[in-house]
Amino acid sequence: MIMPKDLDSLLSEMKSIHSDLIPISPEIIVVAEWVRLKCRYGCNSYGTRLCCPPYTPTPQETRAILSEFRHAVLARFEIKSEQKMQPKNPSKALGNSVIKIHKTIAELEKTAFLAGYYKAFAMSGMPCSLCETCVIEEMHRKDQAIFDLDSAKCRHKEIMRPSMEACGIDVFKTLQNAGYKSHVLGDCSERVEVSGLVLLD
Repeated sequence: MIMPKDLDSLLSEMKSIHSDLIPISPEIIVVAEWVRLKCRYGCNSYGTRLCCPPYTPTPQETRAILSEFRHAVLARFEIKSEQKMQPKNPSKALGNSVIKIHKTIAELEKTAFLAGYYKAFAMSGMPCSLCETCVIEEMHRKDQAIFDLDSAKCRHKEIMRPSMEACGIDVFKTLQNAGYKSHVLGDCSERVEVSGLVLLD
């Protein structure tokens, strides 16, 4: 059995993949029931992506999952919109940057796993953009019945992870608890900050 590397060594290795990382305690991660209301009533990706509700863990499930971890790493990404941001499609406005974030988060999880942190699990930010159209959306268009096991049909299971907010995490409050200042963007000319999370053990 591989003994896990010490956290400092792991963090150094993870920073070679993405430098803006800080270790946090899962205890400062805030989960709230209202967060998924924003997904359900404010985001066009709701029900159309496997990384989005209702296919992601509920806030209650997320709290239970977090209770099984003692360490986590928060990752921050600064990106700029590639076009005028459309409120209905922020992921597309951020173009390839969102895809890069998803791939980086998956790579951070893989690095932790190979370092002996076998429980490592990542959560990304923003709805998944790895496919132009998610298999779930295609099934909706064909009026096919959707079941829980349909998540296995994802084309990118090795990379796709749910977003923090899709699991009920209050990202703003969690960032504040970690010592960051977060604010709502006024317009698309500002740099966008997206956060991801890697649960370790």
